[in-house]
Amino acid sequence: MSPRPDERVDGDRLREDIERNGSFGATESDGHGRTNTTGSDANREAREYLVGRMDDAGLTVDVDAVGNVAGYWSPPTASGAPVAAGSHLDSVPDGGIFDGPLGVYAALEAVRAMQDAGATPERPVAVVSFTEEEGTTFASGLLGSSVASGARSVEEALALTDADGRTLKDALDAIDFRGEGRLDASEWDAWLELHVEQHTDLERAGAQAGVVTDITGITHCEATVTGEANHAGATPMGAERTDALAAASEFVLAMEAAAEERVETDLAAVATVGSLDVSPNATNVVPGRVDTGLDVRSVEYDSMNRLCDRAREELGRLEDDRGVETTFERGFDLEPTPMAERCREALATAGETAGIETLSLHSGAAHDSMYVANVTDAGMLFAPSRDGISHSPREWTDWADCEAATRVLTGALATLAGAE
Repeated sequence: MSPRPDERVDGDRLREDIERNGSFGATESDGHGRTNTTGSDANREAREYLVGRMDDAGLTVDVDAVGNVAGYWSPPTASGAPVAAGSHLDSVPDGGIFDGPLGVYAALEAVRAMQDAGATPERPVAVVSFTEEEGTTFASGLLGSSVASGARSVEEALALTDADGRTLKDALDAIDFRGEGRLDASEWDAWLELHVEQHTDLERAGAQAGVVTDITGITHCEATVTGEANHAGATPMGAERTDALAAASEFVLAMEAAAEERVETDLAAVATVGSLDVSPNATNVVPGRVDTGLDVRSVEYDSMNRLCDRAREELGRLEDDRGVETTFERGFDLEPTPMAERCREALATAGETAGIETLSLHSGAAHDSMYVANVTDAGMLFAPSRDGISHSPREWTDWADCEAATRVLTGALATLAGAE
């Protein structure tokens, strides 16, 4: 009897690819750090290595106009819309080696395992690496998948600039990874993404894989508090001061309290004031203006709306109580994204077949699958993260867990591609 595709997953081969990818842009820090930003030499090396490994597996490689890389396995038995899987290769500065690359190379390993098992898929299989998922260089994240899903045009994406004014077009040209056309996720029959959990639910449960039920929505808001800058020594305390930072501090604590109240009915609700820009930012000057960045997340969009409404209410209260002026803008906004039932079932069944325990859970972080899910059936799978640490050189997923989660991904991908 022929082996199941998941039984042919080679953990050593997967580890070799992830460790090699981690060497591109490796940082001198405790743990396993890397800096791989779009348009950097490290990014070029990582892309070139991936294309080489795709070639080794007999995949046909395409690079689209925004640098999305897709390798297609299309044996003679396969026809129709492909099933795709993958993630991203870029990182945050001094990030970990698993966030993104695990999903890309697990997808490639799934194809190699199906080939080694002699599987004959009914549909082609695509291995995908999206450009600029992290948003540390261009845009605010999920760039490549936003183009592939049609949410952002190629022209808009290529015109985006980094902190030095360099466009994405120029960055991709510099590393020779600006291709042609547009990768179109709506043409896929289904999509799967394996990613590290970035939390501790799997570790606490002792499960080696997690089937994601839905991905949190994310709202980024900008609030300004304007008071009056004045001499710190000559301006008496009390009514004669209009201290923007003191008022902004109340806003920070009020949003923390609002989120804690919301958790009583929605465990996934969070609100974080993660940035403050104080002006004039001098020790001997009463602060005259503070720009704040508010991050709101939940798997329930109603909770996100309520927390944003609360933010507006708190700013209004500060105007009345402290005499400051405020503004509030809700810019970046992604609604919570449920994963497709048939993809979830395929992943859960693959885990059961392989004898690998899976856990159902939601994602508190954004992923490319959020955009892909808008145009085709999408599913996500998590592998455990030690202590929940991510975006850090201390990020770690045991190699046995990487292999186990890849086996689950392989079984589900084989099922969706008709390669059982």
